[in-house]
Amino acid sequence: MKKQELQPTEYGEYYAGYISKIPNETILKKGIVENKDLLIEFFNSIPEEKLPYRYLPEKWNIKEILQHIIDTERIFMYRMLRIARQDKTPSHGFDQGSYIKPSGVNNKSLAELLKEFEITRLYSINLINSIPTKSFNNMGVTNNSPISVRACAFILIGHSIWHMDIIKERYLQFQQGTF
Repeated sequence: MKKQELQPTEYGEYYAGYISKIPNETILKKGIVENKDLLIEFFNSIPEEKLPYRYLPEKWNIKEILQHIIDTERIFMYRMLRIARQDKTPSHGFDQGSYIKPSGVNNKSLAELLKEFEITRLYSINLINSIPTKSFNNMGVTNNSPISVRACAFILIGHSIWHMDIIKERYLQFQQGTF
């Protein structure tokens, strides 16, 4: 299934920015693997001394962004599983800001975080591969908005692209003096 098959009625407006980051021709099962490799390569390319940088005091540093990507992936896998299995119970949003401090992320190395991401993404890939094709069209409700299984899966790709773009624009360019 390709990203271009997604309809705006399959996800809340909040997720449109993530979905828009994905090229239309992206095939889900191939794209989720390629995105894993891209993210790992991207974070490995960031010099160690830049990892604690924040472009504003209240913003996350680069390692905290990676932890956020991992946590969000886990939450979306849970949502995807519930909807694929036809659980009609609406799921609530989550307070993403409250997840960072108790995660202990700043006591983890980048290598540990990337391993955590890789294992989490491999689980996502396994889940996606285990869902029957017809179940990708199943609809559920998350954070008071309709969402399909396939939208949840594509959001995983778009969400990581979104944050890599933010790092490029607000963290790395500023530090390199290109602003």
